[in-house]
Amino acid sequence: MLVGGVMGLCAVALVARAFTLQVVNSEFYRKQGDERILREIEIPTSRGMITDRNGEPLAVSTPVESVWGNPQELVEVPDRIPELAAALGVPADELVRRISQRATREFMYLKRRINPDQAQAILAHEIPGVYSQREFRRFYPQGEALSHVLGFTNVDDNGQEGLELAFDEWLKGKPGSKRVIRDSRGRIVENVELIEAAQPGHDLNLTIDRRIQYLTFRELRKALERTGASSGSAVVLDVATGEILAMANLPTYNPNALDGQGADTRRNRAVTDVIEPGSTMKPLTVAIGLESGAITPASVFDTNPGWIPNGRYRTTDHRNYGVLDTTGVIRKSSNVGAAKIVHRIDDKVFYDFLRRMGYGSSTHSGFPGESSGVLPVPGSASWYGTTKQGLSYGYGLSATPLQIAAAYAALGNGGRLIAPTFVKGQRNEARQVLDPAIASEVLHMMQTVTEPGGTATQAAILGYHVAGKTGTARKFNASGGYSRRYISFFAGLVPVEAPRFSMVVVIDDPDPAKGYFGGLVSAPVFKSVMDGALRLMDVPPDDIETWLAAQAEEDARRSGATPPLAAAAVPRAGAQGGTP
Repeated sequence: MLVGGVMGLCAVALVARAFTLQVVNSEFYRKQGDERILREIEIPTSRGMITDRNGEPLAVSTPVESVWGNPQELVEVPDRIPELAAALGVPADELVRRISQRATREFMYLKRRINPDQAQAILAHEIPGVYSQREFRRFYPQGEALSHVLGFTNVDDNGQEGLELAFDEWLKGKPGSKRVIRDSRGRIVENVELIEAAQPGHDLNLTIDRRIQYLTFRELRKALERTGASSGSAVVLDVATGEILAMANLPTYNPNALDGQGADTRRNRAVTDVIEPGSTMKPLTVAIGLESGAITPASVFDTNPGWIPNGRYRTTDHRNYGVLDTTGVIRKSSNVGAAKIVHRIDDKVFYDFLRRMGYGSSTHSGFPGESSGVLPVPGSASWYGTTKQGLSYGYGLSATPLQIAAAYAALGNGGRLIAPTFVKGQRNEARQVLDPAIASEVLHMMQTVTEPGGTATQAAILGYHVAGKTGTARKFNASGGYSRRYISFFAGLVPVEAPRFSMVVVIDDPDPAKGYFGGLVSAPVFKSVMDGALRLMDVPPDDIETWLAAQAEEDARRSGATPPLAAAAVPRAGAQGGTP
């Protein structure tokens, strides 16, 4: 009876305990069980792809694996830590220290964003508390050539610089989440439910043409090697739309391998760095002179003896050009001539025109950190008695290469200024900043710069009329004056009859012993890039006669015959009904 009574009491106790567990406190214990095996995990999503104007990939997200560990489990198997350290390729004492510091946590990264095969090799050791998860890593197929435009992402796939930063919200997706059951080793054994679906990032289609970008980058690098310059920038714009077709900078960096890359190499100099634009300002000085009525195309300027006073200093020309007409001021790049033009223009009229052309304000391209440049205001402390004279040939103000390219594009676009854009399909409104007739007149004056007798014959392109302007600005020294170091420019448009491209080339600090004038240093870069771009974009020639004459001369040279006259060749081109 005693044994039966004890067993009866035990049975009652068991039934009571079962009732408590399964009925009274069932929710509490179910929750405790779920916490041990049920987990809510994030569903990673890919960042949107960045493509060029033709749909070619410029930035893509590729799946990778990240190996992580549970410190609470790892501290229980200290004898396996050296094995894990060897698999990870890290010192064992460092791994022990990291695990010890996080001993109360349940998660720590061991190695992030590695090849899936590498992750599987680590997991193959079957060390308790070591797991992996899917993530995405950014890859840039164009590497160094487009690094300054695209920027890069950090280890969490967030944009850090360039367009990756500017369009971060658009590009990055929204991770999802799901509830799963894990076993004691952390492996997922069942997907319970989808809580929220992952949303991939949006793709971004740029105005950049990767072919023109590569040409620009390649020729810029050749120029730096040839001249011994410290850095360089180049920008190519579509005149009619303001689309940025190429933007290159040197020195550069590899966005796929950022280790050891300094911040200085990651700076997009074409947008963030400001420079004194030098003689590239002279066509604008002539344009406002014509618009204000201060001069005409037939005006003459006596530049003898090759200099004029400029306060305590002098405004000098490279040599004495004597008497020049308006076109001659641009063709010969006469500082004295530009100064004499601006003397006839009211300070505020000149300032307002430069503001209209985009100087002193951002181009609103949308690039992070874009500089506005500096343009002195008449009547302010920065506007001296000689300021306007210096401004006429590009000293006393600062601008970015992109600002200069946009201003020149306005000259080629019938006097309409369009804010540059990196996004294909975005159409910024054009502003009429100059009379179309005057813009055309100045453009044809600039054409003489690349013709015999001009300062940039090395920018000439066979079969096309080229309008351009050289510039050579002296750099500041440590004492606040000007040194014997230079920045060499060339800014141009092609073809003159229907401008398609505006391009600016800036070469910083070329070796003076190898030449430093813009016509020698920067103009050849323009010629090589534009020669390729015109053909890639199927832009028809606007100088058929010169092309035919050159072809005839080449044919005659090969055959040893006397070359026919170019004029005689023209009717044949018309009779054939086509252009070369």
